[in-house]
Amino acid sequence: MNRSIPVTAAGLVTLALALAACSGDDGATPAATEGAGGTGAPQDGLTPVLIGTQPIVDSAPLYLGKQEGFFEEEGIDLEIESAGGGAAVVPSVVSGTYQFGRGNLLSTMLAVEQGLDLRCIANANSTAGEPDIGAVVVTGDSPIQSVADLGGRTVSVNTLENIGDTTIRTVVDEAGGDAAAVKFVEVPFSEAPAALELGQVDAAWILEPFLTEALDSGARVLSYNFSEFHPELDISCVFTTQSLIDEDPELVESFRTAMNRSLEYSQENPDAVREIVGTYTEIEPDVLERMTIPVFRPEFSREAAELLGQKAVEFGTLDEEPDLDTILP
Repeated sequence: MNRSIPVTAAGLVTLALALAACSGDDGATPAATEGAGGTGAPQDGLTPVLIGTQPIVDSAPLYLGKQEGFFEEEGIDLEIESAGGGAAVVPSVVSGTYQFGRGNLLSTMLAVEQGLDLRCIANANSTAGEPDIGAVVVTGDSPIQSVADLGGRTVSVNTLENIGDTTIRTVVDEAGGDAAAVKFVEVPFSEAPAALELGQVDAAWILEPFLTEALDSGARVLSYNFSEFHPELDISCVFTTQSLIDEDPELVESFRTAMNRSLEYSQENPDAVREIVGTYTEIEPDVLERMTIPVFRPEFSREAAELLGQKAVEFGTLDEEPDLDTILP
C-alpha cells in the first residue's frame, strides 16, 4: 500500500498527527507547561534546550532527569513543553522550534519513510511484560475469550495504521485468528472504556491510566499486545533531526547521556516515577499508585524493532522495512 505524503506543511501536520499514536498521547491533562514559548536565555553557562512531549507516564524520565540535575550536569538547561495531543511535536522538531521530541517508534519509522530526517537518539519506554501498560480488553461478560476470536469484531485503537493495530494484528495471527478480518476504529484512550461499556466496540485497546480504570469497572484483559508482540518491545524514543546531529553533535551526545541516566534512575526508582507523574498530570492518586508503569532502559532491542518494521510492512502501514541503522542510535 503506497500512502506517500509530500513533505509539505500539510504533510508535516499529517505526520505529526500520526505521532499522537504514541502510547497514551490523548491521556492526562498537564498540570502545568514548562518552558512554553521558546528556550529562553542561557542560564549559568548552560545551553537552553526545549523538548516537546506528552504529559503521560512515558515522559517521567525527562521530568526526573531535570529534577535530579542530570541534564544540568551535561551542560543543558532543559525545558519541557507539554503537547496535549502530540500534534505539534514533529513539525516543531523539524522546524527547530523544539530541539528534541518524544514519540512512538513506529510513528518515527513512518516519518522517516515519508522523507523527514528524524532520528531516534535515545530510548524512552518499553513494554513492562504482564501486566503491561496497555491491553486489549473486553467487558466482563463478553463471549470473546481469546484474541483469536477478534476476526470480524470491532476493536478500538487511538490511531489507525500505527503501533496499536500492528501489534494487535500480529498477536491475532499468532493465536490462529484472522487478523485481516479485525475491524479497527479510532477511539481516544480516554473514551474507549465508555465505548466498550456502551457496546460501540467489541474490544478496546486501552493504555494506562485508563486501563486501570477500565479494569476497576469490570473489563477483562484479552491480550497484553505489546509484550505478546515481543517481550522486549521498545514503544517510544526521543528523537531529533539529522541536521541537528550534524550541526551540533556534542549537544546531541550530551542530551543522550543525560537521557540514559534518567532512564536508569527511573527504572531503579518506581516510587519516584509515580511521584513525579503526579506533578504534571491529573491522574487520580489511587489510580497512580496502582497502575502499571513502563520499563525504562537505555538499550534498544534491535530484534523487536526489526519485527515491528516487518509487521508494519506486512499490514500496510509502511511501504518498506525501515533502515534501523539510520533510525536508531
